[in-house]
Amino acid sequence: MIETWQADAILLFGATGDLSRRMLLPSLYFLDADGFLPDGFKVLCTARAHLTREEFVAQVRELLLARSEGLDEAVWKRFEPRLEFTAADATTEAGARELAPMLEGVQAPMFYFSLSPSLYGRVCVALAAAGLAHDQTRIVLEKPIGRDLATSDEINVAVGAVFAEKRIFRIDHYLGKETVQNLIALRFANTLFEPLWNNLTIDHVQITVAETEGVGERWPYYDEYGALRDMLQNHMLQLLCLVAMEPPADMEPNSVRNEKVKVLRSLRRFTRLDAQNNSIRGQYTPGVVGGKQVKGYEAERGQASGIDTFVALRADIDNWRWAGVPFFLRTGKRLPERRTQIAIQFKPVPHSIFGAQARDDLVANRLVIDLQPDEDIKLTLMNKAPGVSAGGMRLQSMPLSLSLLSTYEGPGARRPIAYERLLLDVIRGNSTLFVRRDEVEEAWRWIDGVAEAWREANLTPKPYAAGSWGPAGAFALIERAGRAWSD
Repeated sequence: MIETWQADAILLFGATGDLSRRMLLPSLYFLDADGFLPDGFKVLCTARAHLTREEFVAQVRELLLARSEGLDEAVWKRFEPRLEFTAADATTEAGARELAPMLEGVQAPMFYFSLSPSLYGRVCVALAAAGLAHDQTRIVLEKPIGRDLATSDEINVAVGAVFAEKRIFRIDHYLGKETVQNLIALRFANTLFEPLWNNLTIDHVQITVAETEGVGERWPYYDEYGALRDMLQNHMLQLLCLVAMEPPADMEPNSVRNEKVKVLRSLRRFTRLDAQNNSIRGQYTPGVVGGKQVKGYEAERGQASGIDTFVALRADIDNWRWAGVPFFLRTGKRLPERRTQIAIQFKPVPHSIFGAQARDDLVANRLVIDLQPDEDIKLTLMNKAPGVSAGGMRLQSMPLSLSLLSTYEGPGARRPIAYERLLLDVIRGNSTLFVRRDEVEEAWRWIDGVAEAWREANLTPKPYAAGSWGPAGAFALIERAGRAWSD
């Protein structure tokens, strides 16, 4: 059930970090610009950096000025008084107590942990010892929550000892994207798709998260997690759940999240044979991306590494709706283009009535949902090709587009940051688009099974040139199933 009261302040931990500067503080500013921050709402910030409030506020103003949208002075005049800053080490009780003056008069704060997950438990214990954690407090946790089921459980137990589950908001910013939410509307607000959304009419599903950038200076983190744990465990499995889940009874948080958990529990567990036949690991080597020569991962790291920067695999969902429908997932660094896409490939018509000349024209319908760089939903349908043909009717594939860019964004329009939607939901107590603890556990349980199958099969990363679409084995993986990647 969605709570009816609103938070009256956010306390942002790690306020001088990259995520806060790029996403969180601008999102709060834009929420204020759009009139969504309640009157009197405070933006309280803390970090270990020794800054005065004036120095911190000046930094916030500079980062907002540097954005392409610029700074609206009228909005800044309203936003700037909301800002407070206190330098503190919140992992200790003494440091947490230094935050108490900022919280005077605050009844329902939301604590946002823009911190390393290894610090979550320590900060929660310190906040409780300082008397700052109570039953009106909400806490927002960034991923990754652990690197496997065991470490995830450790973090969740530590946080859960201080905050009730209904107060914990585990954030995945992909769920704040307009097109991801539109997928829910597309499926459940139209009679057109739901009767077709099953193994009788859908041939297979592809989910691609491709990035052009390399790991760079993030290699200490990445060398511990790799593509499997960094991208597939959270973002990609969340997208898979939204595609595959059964219709919830309503949009209440637990109704939606119950259906997502059912999908995760239905994922077929990986075996050593699956690792060999239905998955591929890769690691980028030197190549060309965007016309520029780039280093390989090992050169960035400074020594050899067995971590994966590319993963492609086939997942199967063992339930009545999806039995026999393969889900092909791939993600990687240093690929030719930046793209996040879900492709729903429908089965071909059972019989063509159009004769030999049109046989090669006829292609199966496909629903393509683009999340980035541009948000778009395209349904390809067969249409008669214009003109007269001596050999009978000719066909062509034509897209129907629900492009957010062209439909909703006029001159001067601003594309919202995904975090805006999610921050507003926390303020209002709506946890629908957040990840529940059992979701995290089921996702890790499946990912741990994949990693264990890799170990049993001694599956090591195959090299692929930066700027390519991954190792050759990624193409063989999908071709063995009689399909091809949607490039």
